[in-house]
Amino acid sequence: MFDLLREIAQSMKHNKLRTSLTGFAVAWGIFMLIVLLGMSKGILNSFNSSMMSQSSNYLLVWGGRTEKAYKGYKEGRSIDLKQGDIDAIDASNTDGVAATTPVKRSSAQLAISTSKDYISGSYSGVYPDMQTIDGIKMIAGRFINQSDINNRRKVMSINKNNAEVLFDSVASAVGQYVKCNGLTFTIIGVYDSEWRSDIYIPYTTARMLASDDNNIDQLTVSLKNINSIEAGERVESDVRLTLAQSRGFDPEDKSAVWIWNRFTQHLQTSEGLNFLNIAIWVIGIFTMLSGIVGVSNIMFVSVKERTHEIGIRRAIGAKPRNILAQIIVESVLLTALFGYIGIFMGILVDEGLGMAFAGQEWIKDPAVDLSIAVQVTIVLITAGALAGIFPAFKALKIKPVEALRTE
Repeated sequence: MFDLLREIAQSMKHNKLRTSLTGFAVAWGIFMLIVLLGMSKGILNSFNSSMMSQSSNYLLVWGGRTEKAYKGYKEGRSIDLKQGDIDAIDASNTDGVAATTPVKRSSAQLAISTSKDYISGSYSGVYPDMQTIDGIKMIAGRFINQSDINNRRKVMSINKNNAEVLFDSVASAVGQYVKCNGLTFTIIGVYDSEWRSDIYIPYTTARMLASDDNNIDQLTVSLKNINSIEAGERVESDVRLTLAQSRGFDPEDKSAVWIWNRFTQHLQTSEGLNFLNIAIWVIGIFTMLSGIVGVSNIMFVSVKERTHEIGIRRAIGAKPRNILAQIIVESVLLTALFGYIGIFMGILVDEGLGMAFAGQEWIKDPAVDLSIAVQVTIVLITAGALAGIFPAFKALKIKPVEALRTE
């Protein structure tokens, strides 16, 4: 084995320029593959982090306006969601619907004030499950709970930025009072979000403020026993059919009610990201091909230059597998040596990108983990073996007598 490695080292030393240029092509291909895989991993990490903070197993439903005439009704009718739609959806879709909860929003901007300052905003009357659905991260106090719902409490959960305007600090906001629409509300929690500024109050309190108005602004339909895009789309169609029967519009009229199927969107996005990962592997491997072809060319040249040597070894009893092993091992070592240089440089660049994009929402921790390193190592070994196998078989075809005549 040591003799084999020494022969390989001598061959590489004898052809420094050729080896260096080919090695650079291999290193560059692996480098690009690692950087691309790191970026793909960062995007996937960001997506998974976002999905973990929010529930994806639900539909959001809003009232709309019809575009089709139906049973004597003209198109253009406004379709409003009602309290009775909740029971209708739950009763008619027991296989796919776990629960339906409403959201009721204030109809106008309201002044919410303290002795320190005021803000303008509208409230959303919600149930406790909205914390999971919206991915709300509480940093002080708590979110709306079932006791708030049952007792119609005048309580609020507000955004961190609003808390800083209304009070001296986020920590001091919990338990304080604000004036809203002539009523006094207690701040029970503060959440942190870069883009969400909703003011949450109990749904029953919002309905009380609207004089128990029967209208609903949004329905949240939580799903169960759904594990495919087809099943998610089927439940969406069933919910639309239930509302069509309840509100009197054509079930095929998708403008009558607007439904955002977050479940199917989640699966479609996941499939898209998986396709992106596959595409990056394909691009990276094709980038490597130039280096692999170079390695194969080097081995063909090496076999031609060593024809006389191979003939002597065959004449004195070297077995074909020994010749085959020498060529393939040399090819694998050449590919692996420069490939690992590419891996090392790619990892350094990924680490730099991770620091450069720290805090960005669209990419998170673009690093190459152990599983990717193992996959790239397998690709390296396979590529090296493939690059050497054809020159190796050519070496085996050399007849000892003809090889000994070669100068």
